[in-house]
Amino acid sequence: MNLELLNEIDSFVWGPPLLVLLVGTGVFLSLRLGFLQVARLPKALGLIFKAKSQGEGDTSSFRALCTALAATIGTGNIVGVATAVKAGGPGALFWMWVAAFFGMATKYAEGLLAVKYRGVDEHGEIAGGPMFYIENGMGRQWKPLAVFFAAAGVLVAYFGIGTLYRS
Repeated sequence: MNLELLNEIDSFVWGPPLLVLLVGTGVFLSLRLGFLQVARLPKALGLIFKAKSQGEGDTSSFRALCTALAATIGTGNIVGVATAVKAGGPGALFWMWVAAFFGMATKYAEGLLAVKYRGVDEHGEIAGGPMFYIENGMGRQWKPLAVFFAAAGVLVAYFGIGTLYRS
């Protein structure tokens, strides 16, 4: 395959279409959810820092927050900000804030779906994620997409970022 063709495909996919899709989804969800990023912030902070674990469950609210942040924020995000500011100037920081604000609604929707459609495996442990809500939320006819998503995640972890667990 020609290297120029791959560069053109890369520029197209990671250009305006992806930006419109990602930020557009965030804007749509923000509107549909009544800008819950702002409206529910006081309640969210209260639940995180004041709530006591009452009842059954694997983890507290604060531990769940820390786990979600650890899964979302990584070295790539930190280096990405520095690279964006170097390449695009300080205006890049503003647009990252805009995208992050609308991305909060997308993250909320993803978390909600993950909790709603999670399952219990054969060992009695809770299992979930995009594979589960694709299949359980959209229907059994979408199972090939769920399998593809899971396989793509494993391949990216193994070949892309090298974080696949090895014993």
